[in-house]
Amino acid sequence: MAGIVGIKRKGEKGLVEKMLNKISHRGNTGKRIIETDEATIGVVWTSPQKDSAFSSLEKVFIQDTAGNGHLAKAEILNGNLFLERDELGIAPLYFGKTKDDVPCFASEVKSLLTATNDINELLPGYKFSDGILTKYFILQKKQEIKDNPEAIAKVLRKLLEDSISKRIKTDLFGSWLSGGLDSSTIAAIARPFVKTFHTFSAGLKNATDLAYAREVASHIKSTHHEIIVNFDEMLKQLPTVIYHLESFDALLIRSSIINYIAAKAASDYVPEIFSGESGDELFAGYEYIKSLPPESIPDELIDITARLHNTAFQRVDRCASAHSTIPHVVFADPNVFSYAFTIPSKYKLKDGVEKWILRQAVKDVLPSSVLNRTKAKFWEGAGVFELISDYASKKISDKDFSNERILPNGWNLSSKEELMYYRIFKEHFGEASNYNWMGRTEGTTN
Repeated sequence: MAGIVGIKRKGEKGLVEKMLNKISHRGNTGKRIIETDEATIGVVWTSPQKDSAFSSLEKVFIQDTAGNGHLAKAEILNGNLFLERDELGIAPLYFGKTKDDVPCFASEVKSLLTATNDINELLPGYKFSDGILTKYFILQKKQEIKDNPEAIAKVLRKLLEDSISKRIKTDLFGSWLSGGLDSSTIAAIARPFVKTFHTFSAGLKNATDLAYAREVASHIKSTHHEIIVNFDEMLKQLPTVIYHLESFDALLIRSSIINYIAAKAASDYVPEIFSGESGDELFAGYEYIKSLPPESIPDELIDITARLHNTAFQRVDRCASAHSTIPHVVFADPNVFSYAFTIPSKYKLKDGVEKWILRQAVKDVLPSSVLNRTKAKFWEGAGVFELISDYASKKISDKDFSNERILPNGWNLSSKEELMYYRIFKEHFGEASNYNWMGRTEGTTN
């Protein structure tokens, strides 16, 4: 999606140009720098976003948007800087102050580092106004609806169709397709709305995801692209993936390598792509949730959904934006996730079947093998398994791990794999005393 940067000071075109160059990958169609008496700001955008990336030069308003509720925006009005980020944090936005106390912002950390080492993530559902943070949206448990499951499934299906159809404005579109329930659901529902529909799957040879994705693609009659990778190719991509992802979280990077490769292939064919991200969080798709007391499940789903902004949603954004592609996270549409949190947990996890209500909503459009497929982690289904972890264990000695695992900010790296990623991360971004803006997978040792 588009990228925005800025500093609340005039006469900074040179600095803003450098900031934009760091995120030029986010927009391969256009670039603009706007200067007023109060600020210098810039934007890069892709072709589908040329009308929404910025508006009203008099107000100096810039919006980085994936459409329909997923946005990050900046506005200079009456001398004040206003920032805003969407409710779940699909579009990224960071802010800070220069050494001489001037506010600045950017869509990615690498860009903001050009102006300051003071890095802060504007959290989902927050506004920043004249130095003051205000939370305008709270993700919280809702009153459960009393409808029967058939009626719920029907409404859910309609909301998904609406979420998808309003994002499709051309006859050419694509979808990442792992062959899991979530991505298959989105691809199957989207197919009738698109004349030329491409699907993309990547993984090691004989990965289970590839077979399932192939079956779905055949079922929905998409133009399917299967990218077979080997372990050496994955290792070769690691530095680039970590640079774009801006993280050293082990599980996040492990899942991002294959996603990045699929996204790169997709960019050769389509300017916009669907992702099935957040289906597991909304509909209780993880195995561990089955062991929780039923009454605690709604709160757990709220909690894990609220964590997506700097983990899985960041993976989606960075993998797509690295190739000037716009990602659309259908399940995170405000209408969809708002309704999902009113669905009783007993219909999300029913008789030991995760995402039961979602399966009911799409049982007419998916092959039975995929409809009934159990959850597999993205990096497992793609065939990555423990390959990278084993590789890191051989490359990093026990002594080095002991000496390097505690970071300057006090974090403990959880594994040799994570240390391997951190070393690469440090080459790109240097060593910092504060990583509060960075997400870490739940359960990671801090």
